[in-house]
Amino acid sequence: MPPIIRRLTSRVGALVEGVDLTAPPDPPTVTALRKALDEHKAIVFDQARLDNAGQERVAAWFGDLTTAHPNVPAVDGTTNVLAVDSETSKADEWHTDVTFVVNPPQLTTLRSVVTTPYGGETLVANAAAAYRDLPDPLRTLADTLRVVHTNQYDYARPAAASALREEYDRAFRSTPYETEHPLVRVHPLTGERGLFIGGFARRIVGLSSGESAELLHILQSYVTRPENILRWTWAPDQLLVFDNRITQHYGVDNYDDHPRRLNRVTVAGDVPVGVDGRRSEQLLGDASHYSKVLEVAGR
Repeated sequence: MPPIIRRLTSRVGALVEGVDLTAPPDPPTVTALRKALDEHKAIVFDQARLDNAGQERVAAWFGDLTTAHPNVPAVDGTTNVLAVDSETSKADEWHTDVTFVVNPPQLTTLRSVVTTPYGGETLVANAAAAYRDLPDPLRTLADTLRVVHTNQYDYARPAAASALREEYDRAFRSTPYETEHPLVRVHPLTGERGLFIGGFARRIVGLSSGESAELLHILQSYVTRPENILRWTWAPDQLLVFDNRITQHYGVDNYDDHPRRLNRVTVAGDVPVGVDGRRSEQLLGDASHYSKVLEVAGR
C-alpha cells in the first residue's frame, strides 16, 4: 500500500502515514517519500519507533550518510548522529545545515529523543516559495549574486551560558570553513529556484559587509514570512525529514530550562549550482572527511 501523505500547510510540510520505518525499505515507498519531499519540502512520521541505528538506516534510504558534523563529535557509539541538545546548542537561528562546506547535506533527519512540556517547536521554511514571492527586480538581482558562507562568527554573539555551550562553540569553530555559493540555488531534482542563504551566509561577493547585511536581511525576510513556515510541535518518538537544499529551519527557544534533545542524521549532497550554471567553490577548509560529494546526472 502506498504511503498516505497529508498536507500540513499550503506551502510546506506533510504528515506521512502507513510506512513502517522499522521494516526493510521497498523502492516504491522510497520513491513516494522522495516525491513527497520534492513537493512538500518537509515530511513528518509519528511513532517512528527508531533508535540511533534505525535513524541512520532510514536516512540511508535517501543516499550516503555524512558523518555527524565536520567539527563536532558524533554521539557516543555512532559515526553519523549529532545531538542537537539544549545543553550545548539551542539552534535558535535560521539556517540551512552545514552550508559552509562546498556540498552541504541534501537532506536532514531529526528524531525527538527528549521533548519539552511546552514550546521547543522546530520551524521549517520553504526557500523556493520565498524566491517566488520576491518582486521581479529583486528576483532578477538575486539570480546574479554569490554569497560566502562560513562557520566563523564575525559578529557579536551572546556569551555562551554554560561551560558545555562554550565547549560546543569552540568545537564548532575549531577548523574554519568558507564556501562561495550562488545566492539562488537550482534544485537538481525539481528545477525549482530557492534562496540559499541563512545563518552561515556572511557576505555577498562584491558588496561591503554593511551592504551585504542589509540585502541579506531583506531577502531573509521573504524566507521567514509566516505563510512559508511549518511550525512543528514535537511529541516523543517522531521523525522530521526535510530537504536541506531548499529549506531553512529554526529551533524555537521558548521552553525555559527544560531539557530538549533531537538527534540529527544527514545525507550527503551535491555541489550547489546557480541560475547561470556556475557551481559553488570551497574557499577555505577541506570537509572531505565529513561528506562525499553526490554527483548529479547531467551536471
